[in-house]
Amino acid sequence: MSITTHSPFTAPRPLGAGSGDPGGHGGPGGSSGHSGRGGSRGHGGPGPGGPGPGGPRPAQVDPADRAQLDESPVSWRRVAALFSPYRGQIALVMTLIVGTSLLGTASPFLVRDIVDQAIPHQDVRLLLLAVGGLVAITVVTQLFGVLQTWISSRVGQRLMHGLRTRVFDHLQGQSLGFFTRTRGGEVQSRLTNDIAGMQSVITDTATSIASNVTTAIATAVAMAALSWRLSLLSLVVIPPAIWLTRRVALLRRDLTTRLQGGLAELNGIVDETLSVSGARLTKTLGIGERRSAEFAATSASLVDLELASQLAGRWRMATMQIIFALIPAAIYLVAGLPATSGGMTIGTLVAFTALQSSIFRPLMGLLNTGAQWVTSMALFSRIFGYLDLEVDVPEPTHPVALPREQARGEVRFEDVSFRYPGSHTDALHDVSVEVPAGSTLALVGETGSGKSTFAALVSRLYDPTAGRVTIDGIDVRDLSSADLAALVGVVSQETYLVHGTIADNLRLARPDASDIDLWQALEVAQIDDVVATLPEGLHTLVGARGYRFSGGEQQRLAIARTVLRNPRILLLDEATSALDNDTERGLQAALDALVVGRTTIVIAHRLSTVRDADQIVVLDHAEILERGTHATLVAAAGRYASLAAR
Repeated sequence: MSITTHSPFTAPRPLGAGSGDPGGHGGPGGSSGHSGRGGSRGHGGPGPGGPGPGGPRPAQVDPADRAQLDESPVSWRRVAALFSPYRGQIALVMTLIVGTSLLGTASPFLVRDIVDQAIPHQDVRLLLLAVGGLVAITVVTQLFGVLQTWISSRVGQRLMHGLRTRVFDHLQGQSLGFFTRTRGGEVQSRLTNDIAGMQSVITDTATSIASNVTTAIATAVAMAALSWRLSLLSLVVIPPAIWLTRRVALLRRDLTTRLQGGLAELNGIVDETLSVSGARLTKTLGIGERRSAEFAATSASLVDLELASQLAGRWRMATMQIIFALIPAAIYLVAGLPATSGGMTIGTLVAFTALQSSIFRPLMGLLNTGAQWVTSMALFSRIFGYLDLEVDVPEPTHPVALPREQARGEVRFEDVSFRYPGSHTDALHDVSVEVPAGSTLALVGETGSGKSTFAALVSRLYDPTAGRVTIDGIDVRDLSSADLAALVGVVSQETYLVHGTIADNLRLARPDASDIDLWQALEVAQIDDVVATLPEGLHTLVGARGYRFSGGEQQRLAIARTVLRNPRILLLDEATSALDNDTERGLQAALDALVVGRTTIVIAHRLSTVRDADQIVVLDHAEILERGTHATLVAAAGRYASLAAR
């Protein structure tokens, strides 16, 4: 009988134990992308497949992940608390992993019985039982794998859902200051990439640790049970084999990282030079030769890196092939020498070879556990960092009810001061203003005098540093955000329309509004005639940020949205700034009719917008410089008169 180096009967491998098979978890070789820095990168584990040319790749600790954990350590108890609602499911997954590993080690023993007993003695009954056992083990372990995948993926998805919604809700409670100092891409990356990557903690990292440990232990015990002599040989041969394989793979990983960096630099040069703006800059500055030299130098460096990477890859392949030839060769040598064989049967040798070849993968997987764990904890650190942010504008513990139907709309500023985070000067300082219900207050002043800050405090985009802002005598900090939003309508100079239809944008203010209500609001905002000419009317897509409409049309749509909300208090922050004079006059007439019976705070640079206000406040360097009506302020010949004269 000839003995081959690769038995057709190999121990089934539990999913998560470094498997790269389709439908499996990917184990340490999972590819769940994530990034806390706006990019996407792999989980850092070994790649698909088992030992061989496409075998395990060593995980490396990302320096950024290590720095993240050094800056914001993660408590193990806090991580465990996230998984506590799923203790039963996780325990079942671990049981399935252990059961799969134990069942897998039974296959080589059945192979030994087939080779040593059933075939030589023509024992048909034993042959059928052993072969049936091999098939049954494969079926059961695969069913266990499917069940394990379903449970672990379900737990991971529920965990992701809970974290996504918690972070989203928490960030919605942040003041505008958070969003002005945080890049939008960073927020999106944490909500999507980082939280998606965290699923790998349960579906990849945790399951791979459990499966690799149990598989390695069970395989080692089975090897010792088959032949303690060959087991001792494996203890001598396998560790240096793993070390050498990992060493060569690390070399290639470093080269690949450098190669990717060079390609990124090359792509950057192409993007900067061969775009419309880049080409214009190159031609106007006459730097074409310099750009060509930079491109050529970067491209030349890639040649050397690519050659080194390919050579390292070939060395890695050659090293692993030699190792996987030497290990069974050494086993066969020991088994064949009379002094060391100890009467070993051929079946035992075949079974041992199958076990020995399967122990390499979980051992390599365990070597990558440290890097995987650091990556996972860094993800938790970034998410917890957002969850731990203090809410600058918190919801009141015991909100005071002020229904819109019962509100008068009186607004008061009582000794209000406000300073933006990180600033050394007040944006408003000791401001006291009373705006009677139904009256109009106009705020004027140079840019940066505090006008928009004044309006932001009324709608509670920020909270005062000192003093208080009240509506009908109630501190706005004691009103729920929903009640306050129903009371105060805002139209700012920075119009924002969501990517949807005109009707979708208007119904953000009032979801139950009928089409008739929408047309009435559009008529008040002097844009109904424009919408009526559109082929799809109210169902016309406005495009991203309303790009299908001009700036003036966007502002009129925003005004229509506020009209539809029917608030008791109106904040018009340069609401007509993007309109031409004729359109502004028409819209102003509509707004004049709208503000009747409402408290209105108007911020504008145009005299025509503020001259009819009941009260005009002139702000200068965060303080009130003048106040009065248009006539009295012009007669006073002060700052307002100077602004009006311009």
